[in-house]
Amino acid sequence: MHALNILNLLAMLSVKKNESFIESFLFFLLRTFITVIVKRSGYFFCILLTVCCTACNNEDECLDKELISADFNYTWHVADTTYPYMEFKSINWDSIYQVYYARIQASDNHSHLSLIHDLLAELKDGHVFYHDFDGKMVYAYVPRRIQKDEDAVSLAVIRSYFQVETKLSPSGKIEYEILPDNIGYTFLSDFNEEYLMDDFPHVLDYLRNTNGIILDVRHKQGGRDRNIEAVVSRFMDTPLDRTEFYLLGEQIPLPQLEPQGPYTYTNPVVVLINGLTFSAGELFSEMMKQLPNVTAIGDTTGGGSCGANWNATGNYELPSGTMIHIGTTDRRRYDGLPWEWLGIPPDTRVEQTPEDIQSGRDLQLEHAIELLM
Repeated sequence: MHALNILNLLAMLSVKKNESFIESFLFFLLRTFITVIVKRSGYFFCILLTVCCTACNNEDECLDKELISADFNYTWHVADTTYPYMEFKSINWDSIYQVYYARIQASDNHSHLSLIHDLLAELKDGHVFYHDFDGKMVYAYVPRRIQKDEDAVSLAVIRSYFQVETKLSPSGKIEYEILPDNIGYTFLSDFNEEYLMDDFPHVLDYLRNTNGIILDVRHKQGGRDRNIEAVVSRFMDTPLDRTEFYLLGEQIPLPQLEPQGPYTYTNPVVVLINGLTFSAGELFSEMMKQLPNVTAIGDTTGGGSCGANWNATGNYELPSGTMIHIGTTDRRRYDGLPWEWLGIPPDTRVEQTPEDIQSGRDLQLEHAIELLM
């Protein structure tokens, strides 16, 4: 800390009501010493700091400052010790600490969550979120490709390409039918629930004799590996290596994925992707791209490979009771790079805008149909 900053802080401390300059000076030295320790030691020293060193004239103000400081230090510490992409993203987390610690000095209860929101947003990660005081989940950062493609696909427009009404699987989560020229189409709504393990075999049976299949995972986000693999495995005739997976910095060996089901669909397949294809949707797309009969069409995916897994959920409760989520896993593409930030690129890029949708055109779907005709 520069000498000028120290003098300014001493001056501020010395004018507090009912405090002598010497008392203020001692408070300042102790606070500075413990703050350095807190940065490396986390929540427990944070409590010591806030209880012993917060000088307030108003009891409610003391409580607010105490919680703001405790929440900030714990959030910073969690990210510092678990987030896998600091170096990859060139994030100077120590420097960010100094910036936000200065903000705390001017914070009050009304800016509490604002500070946590902005701190988490520094990670620039679409998986990071927190709960506000009403329990609502709030994402601190939305990747630009997600924002770009938010209105660039529409099920209503997609349905206009069919000559018959589309079908829904028993769960209501898979929409499917056969397009003209005997081309199968299926829109998979998410990979979170087990419906894919139960519903997809029946959908594939319906589309089995088509000349090709379009798997639409635009607007496809989170989910679980077993649901992804329930689909991927039906298009494989040989084992497939899984992508590299790291948990809290340690690589976890994963066995090969084996073909499943009574038969393998071997005709051409198109996977439609865009910026809202995120997280599990990206893992699905990357695995499908390794198969010889698969082509990915659309636009680069959102770029979110930092999730959570089994014994490392990524959920942390702050001293104030607010919950934050910071991912602990590092998933890789087959080229060894994470798809965090980078996304999964299509084999054939077809840009699509909200204006195309408003005019009733789905250019990405049209290109997929042309490829499979």
